[in-house]
Amino acid sequence: MATVKASMAGTVWKIVVAEGEQVTAGQDVAILESMKMEIPIAAEEDGVVTKIIANEGDFINVDDDILEIE
Repeated sequence: MATVKASMAGTVWKIVVAEGEQVTAGQDVAILESMKMEIPIAAEEDGVVTKIIANEGDFINVDDDILEIE
């Protein structure tokens, strides 16, 4: 199991995948907003999204969990 973590602090603007969805390494799974910039967060490995931890609108810090991939 792998956890996708925030690469910087910001607000979760959008989660672009759903639980149960197949993702590939490099695929964007969430978009953070920080200082009026949109920062895509990509999966680091192939797998299935098993749990979405962060919700749209949540403020998260560096290395906070966004979702889990198995």
